[in-house]
Amino acid sequence: MFSRRTLLTGATAALALAASLSPTAAQAAPAPLPPAAMDALQRDLGITAEQAVQRLANESRAIGVQANLTKALGAKYAGAWFNADASQFLVATSDAAQAPTIKAQGAQPVVVGRSLADLDAVKTKLDQAPEAARAKAALWYVDVPTNSVVVEAADQAAGEALVAAAGLSRDAVQVKVSAEQPKTFMDLIGGSAYYINGTSRCSIGFAVTRSGSPGFVSAGHCGRTGATTTNPSGTFAGSSFPGNDYSYISTPGHNPTPYVRGSGGSLVTVRGSSVAAIGSSVCRSGSTTGWRCGTIQQYNATVNYAQGTVTGLTRTNACAEPGDSGGSFISGNQAQGMTSGGSGNCSSGGTTYFQPVNEVLSAYSLTLKVG
Repeated sequence: MFSRRTLLTGATAALALAASLSPTAAQAAPAPLPPAAMDALQRDLGITAEQAVQRLANESRAIGVQANLTKALGAKYAGAWFNADASQFLVATSDAAQAPTIKAQGAQPVVVGRSLADLDAVKTKLDQAPEAARAKAALWYVDVPTNSVVVEAADQAAGEALVAAAGLSRDAVQVKVSAEQPKTFMDLIGGSAYYINGTSRCSIGFAVTRSGSPGFVSAGHCGRTGATTTNPSGTFAGSSFPGNDYSYISTPGHNPTPYVRGSGGSLVTVRGSSVAAIGSSVCRSGSTTGWRCGTIQQYNATVNYAQGTVTGLTRTNACAEPGDSGGSFISGNQAQGMTSGGSGNCSSGGTTYFQPVNEVLSAYSLTLKVG
């Protein structure tokens, strides 16, 4: 597929992120999660309390490293990710000469054949393929650790047909046969419930303000612009679905708070919306299945729902079920996005996608409520 080689290999060469990040790149230590939230993180990732603390510290520090190297590497930057236990932070470049810059930040350099811009360009061609070809595939996304673009479909022929319709060669895209059929979680109550036009229910993502006026963000498929909500009362001041899956609900008279409801009713304080690295732990809040955790698998996934195609979603292995739609995804204390849809369930396991929160904040000039 794509050529890639790791410059640092083996246990002696691997850099432990917590010990090696430069002080200028590292962010402040994350605030402790409430005990119930820590319990959920340990349960769903299968780790000890000590491992959870170390993981959260590594992930917090990596946010600054990722931001620094995205800027420093420029057009040659090819993405960043954690290994399975988040003990190593890998940063890819299409230029081997940039390896010392990556090492200086305490990350492990990986030289690859395509930059992130190259991969995004390949995925854009898939997004722009004829609708008939796109409809036969379940989803597609940029997979940074493999330096590739992946199409998942019910059968090989459907995936390859999309690649051909997009005018791409087979060496540009991996096709995977998958039974996954993402669907939206709209009809039942989600995180903190709200009702749309008196007929359906979704969940609050994050509290926001616009020019001082309170509101919240949620999933776009929950309601069209102009739709009304109750409990809390408000109006969809903006909504985008399909294409995107975000919405902004204006709720005059209500009190926006910087909290996400965690496990057992505990409250997790939102401190910001810095984007967590691939491989970072992430937890989702929803009233159907409560506080559920997993890891971030891929960014920039395109998903075909029955209602239409949505681009730019983030793929996770945190489970969800109908009724969790629109709810909060948070990594440590950093807001990540709102539940869009997925497949599977919390009994057998599943895949869930979220709409990145920073996109809706920018689209509607919103300010995230932080504590």
